Amino acid sequence: MAQISTRRTANGVRYDVRTRIGRRVVTRTFKRRKDADAYASTVEADKLRGGVVDPRASRVTLDAWCRSWLANRSDLRPTTQSLYAYLLDSYVLPALGANELGQLTVSIVRSWHASLLAKRPAIAPKAYQVLRASLNTAVADGVLSANPCKVKGAGTDRPSERPVASMGEVEALAGAVTARWRAMVLLAYWCGLRLGELRALRRSDLDLLHRWVDVHEQVVDVDGHLLTGPPKTDAGRRRVAIPPHIVAELESHLHLFVGAYTDAYVFTGLQGTGPLPSATWRRSWAEARRATGLGHLRFHDLRHAGNTLAAATGASTRELMARMGHASMRAAVIYQHATADRDQAIASALSDLATKAPVRQLNPRDKRAMEPAGGEGSQSTNIG
Repeated sequence: MAQISTRRTANGVRYDVRTRIGRRVVTRTFKRRKDADAYASTVEADKLRGGVVDPRASRVTLDAWCRSWLANRSDLRPTTQSLYAYLLDSYVLPALGANELGQLTVSIVRSWHASLLAKRPAIAPKAYQVLRASLNTAVADGVLSANPCKVKGAGTDRPSERPVASMGEVEALAGAVTARWRAMVLLAYWCGLRLGELRALRRSDLDLLHRWVDVHEQVVDVDGHLLTGPPKTDAGRRRVAIPPHIVAELESHLHLFVGAYTDAYVFTGLQGTGPLPSATWRRSWAEARRATGLGHLRFHDLRHAGNTLAAATGASTRELMARMGHASMRAAVIYQHATADRDQAIASALSDLATKAPVRQLNPRDKRAMEPAGGEGSQSTNIG
């Protein structure tokens, strides 16, 4: 139990509260007895709940803690590691890194987040999520008693609504890119494949006879190096049906640019070997957008538009999840919501049919036949 002792100093009476935390006796000093009593009661209650940590453990700086935390996250994919390092180095540690963990408060975190949100609204939720995750580990390791990341809604990412490319716009972009990548634009739109999945495709992954494309790998760019690995989730490994009308385009692409080798990459750089380099593709895509006046469209918007189109055909949530390679229903529901405008158009068309229908007046004999027993209080009715 916490013990309180009294001592006199040149500045007056002081009250020392001693309590054992872990293997060490920790002492806190107070000027007033009631403050010492309150602390003693609180610290003992916190010890019973497991919410007390050695103050020395929390003296590590946030900078040192986050770097050690990230270095030990072997469970993260290389692209996620790179993203976390970027967010920490650019937005979290320059502002908060010098603080010791024990010095961080909800107020400090709230002020930092508000400042970042005003400058970089799209980045702020992601940076907050990384900070919160690192400090959750500090709590789990007994370095912090509580996580100061308690700003309501700060970690909620609200991405802006992306434009839905039309079929004409997709065809224009496919015609504007270098010929060897035209089929890549079409697959992104009509099959909903991600850029990394397209760059990893090999000839053996395309079965044009049965109109299938197998997705089981992706190519990602990490610090300038191309890495090939499995999709982010098990749901990313999938077989996607190819719409019949683009099969001829794919056959032509394989004949002109790939050849007969089954392990050859379907989409390569200008040299014709290895996966498509990031810089090469970025230049071609940027030129295509400029040439078509569609600079507002990102490559990922093709997948977004294609999946919206699939939802409009009446595909169920489960069917959309399987086609897109998503493990959760959230993304599939988003694409179904995107078809709400089409549903409104259908509803309006139904109303047009109703208003154009002729109205037939009932004759007196029909009215008497429709009256309830007793006949009183009945009303005339028009049927359209």
